[in-house]
Amino acid sequence: MVIALIGYGRMGKAIEKLAYPKHDIGLKIGKKNAHEFTAGSLEGIDVAIDFSLPDIAVDNIKTCIDAGVPVVSGTTGWLERKDEVDQYCLKKGGAFLYASNFSVGVNLFFVLNSKLAELMNDRKEYGISMKEIHHIHKLDAPSGTGISLANGIIDKVERKTGWQEGQTDDSSVIPIESERFEMTPGTHIVYYDSPIDSIEIKHTAHSRDGFASGAILAAEWLHGKTGVFTMADVLGL
Repeated sequence: MVIALIGYGRMGKAIEKLAYPKHDIGLKIGKKNAHEFTAGSLEGIDVAIDFSLPDIAVDNIKTCIDAGVPVVSGTTGWLERKDEVDQYCLKKGGAFLYASNFSVGVNLFFVLNSKLAELMNDRKEYGISMKEIHHIHKLDAPSGTGISLANGIIDKVERKTGWQEGQTDDSSVIPIESERFEMTPGTHIVYYDSPIDSIEIKHTAHSRDGFASGAILAAEWLHGKTGVFTMADVLGL
């Protein structure tokens, strides 16, 4: 495949490193040449992978769809407009796959998180909280992965109706602590605490390679398809 990298930062460069020699990078769009990104610039591209910025992600995705290029997006911080993008893709007959995290391990962790939350629905003695840790360059807090985990809990635990960054006295809300440190790819922890014991599940990324290889896997899977998809579709979860 010929891949377009929309957003040539740390993730874009990690994807480029792992894509060769199986795939070619036909287009690289970063801060310095963002003005060059148009539907026309996508000529000859088989699939686009977007790891750009929240304020331009929607326009980037729509540009790919307008060009008839399947697009995989891992940009977070814009999901209040996801329904709009999904409907745009379906109307145009395009192909779009979004994931808050492309790591195979994280997506298995999502399933584990959902199952544990289901088991905890009737265990009202357990309080629920979360922590996510990332590098200092990550712009959004909590992370998209953290929000996905929180929503996975809310879907299964009736006494939880929302999440909030930082501490809260509202027992219906899941507090999410966000920490930022130098050179930390990503750690997510879900805590269940009762007066007599504690349970926690944790995922720790050791490098960006897991995210990059998952994004390439998603791009390979999406090529030739139409519709709106997630990593659960890719992995058959």
